[in-house]
Amino acid sequence: MASHRRPKQPTQRFTGVLTATAAAAVALSTQSASADPLPDPNKKGVQAQIDRLYESATQATEKYNGAKEKAEGLQEQVGALQDEAARRQGELNELRDRLGVVAASQYRSGGLDPSLQLFLSQDPDNYLEKASALDRVGDRQSALLKQFQSQQRSLQQQQQEASAKLQDLDSTRRELGEKKAEIQGKLREAQRLLNTLSAKERAKIAAEEDRANRSSARVQLGNEASASQRAAAAFSAAQSRVGMPYVWGATGPNSFDCSGLTSWAFRQAGISIPRTSQAQAGVGTRINSLSDLRPGDLIIMRTDLSHVGFYAGNGQILHSPKPGAQVRYESIARSGMPFMWGVRL
Repeated sequence: MASHRRPKQPTQRFTGVLTATAAAAVALSTQSASADPLPDPNKKGVQAQIDRLYESATQATEKYNGAKEKAEGLQEQVGALQDEAARRQGELNELRDRLGVVAASQYRSGGLDPSLQLFLSQDPDNYLEKASALDRVGDRQSALLKQFQSQQRSLQQQQQEASAKLQDLDSTRRELGEKKAEIQGKLREAQRLLNTLSAKERAKIAAEEDRANRSSARVQLGNEASASQRAAAAFSAAQSRVGMPYVWGATGPNSFDCSGLTSWAFRQAGISIPRTSQAQAGVGTRINSLSDLRPGDLIIMRTDLSHVGFYAGNGQILHSPKPGAQVRYESIARSGMPFMWGVRL
């Protein structure tokens, strides 16, 4: 298969799609993941606090993505149930009309006791023929009644199921709002802390972020082939997004969070994978050793499985790392996030 050399980085700037918080953070981001690992949680200092806030925000983003995916699925189910209930209601109305016609016909023909009608009839044979037809009408009415009752029970069950799904959807939407508020709160706090730094300190952080992006542009990936054509196609799509900004909850094409990048890239290859890093960790074939990874394999990071990217070759990950950063290549060993396992599709 073709080799995986780093493609030319896009020249167009995409900072316009950043949120206000993330836009400010582009120039003021903390040390890149290709620098030293994240500081000890007990270490004091503004930059360490910001690092932890960004990491916490990305973890909350994956939970938000999961709730959003669930809400979208529930919305589809509710719509389908409501459409089916409307169809069944229409069938029920039609059955009710047919029952009314049959009942009216029986009423018109059943004014006298059948034995008396036979006794008084001037043409018994004609009467018996009519009575036989009336019995058939009665049988048809009985069948219609049974069908009506069955349809009615089915409709009630459908309506109850739709009602339960709507309650679940309402609960999930509340969870979405809570996760969104949590993420925005962490990003606001990070921005507040950034604003406490001096101009010199902010310039230093901006220089470190710029260094990480320049390092990504110079990375050597080697010539190792992907394990499959679909993985190669997805990886190639992700490579075309190098330089795009991280935006929480974004799925492309011009901004991404970590799992937004991987799910978008596989869609370009014609493959549908789950939206969140935790769900993506459970698809495909698990690869437990870094040494067995091939370009285009997914890399699952952190013990809570809250980060994902592509293995790019030569010990590098291609990912959308954090708020304020761009899609880029970085060293897995120096990312500061523990490798859990790879996923091959």
